[in-house]
Amino acid sequence: MPTFHCSAILFDLDGVLVDSTRSVGRQWRAWAAEHNIAPEKAVEIAHGVRTIEVVRLLAPHLDGDAEVKNIEQREAEDTDGVAVMPGASKLIESLPDRLWGVVTSGTRYLATSRLRLANLPIPRVLVSAEDVKKGKPDPEPYLTGARLLGFKPADCLVIEDAPAGIRSAHDGGMKVIALTSTYPSSDLMQADAIVDRLGRIGVAAQDGKLRIDV
Repeated sequence: MPTFHCSAILFDLDGVLVDSTRSVGRQWRAWAAEHNIAPEKAVEIAHGVRTIEVVRLLAPHLDGDAEVKNIEQREAEDTDGVAVMPGASKLIESLPDRLWGVVTSGTRYLATSRLRLANLPIPRVLVSAEDVKKGKPDPEPYLTGARLLGFKPADCLVIEDAPAGIRSAHDGGMKVIALTSTYPSSDLMQADAIVDRLGRIGVAAQDGKLRIDV
């Protein structure tokens, strides 16, 4: 299995550190039904991208900002089944605060709500939907995360669960480990490695860098 060397790790949030897939699916299906949109169409494109971009694509006639506030408020309140991903706490505890961050397509309110619910620390670097002009799959979110951590993009490793996030990281010049928590491995083949759980990822300091064994 592959070994990676990096200076820092950037995590996606939903489906990587926090298991929120059922909550996301429930709320997007409900929103779609309310606006006469095929629910499965909404769910298909909602994972891994910003809410504003999904709304603009499926319902451009609506007030995008108002819909984002409504949807993410509902997601934050829908905590049924939302929990820390197995292995997330241990993996984060193995990393110094300055060597990891979170890059999410959700708003800061939703991200911090989910981190607290999962009893995970709020990272020093948290890139949310409001912090970028373009969301995943554009590279801006991960490039912003690398810049705020103080490392070159090529020195950062990304852990993702969605094709849009893999493309975002790769286009930013970063290696990616994909987690099969939301999509099957067949949809994640562009990643540099694929694991079925975070416990497969081992982290150790080596010569001033992080050694990541998969």
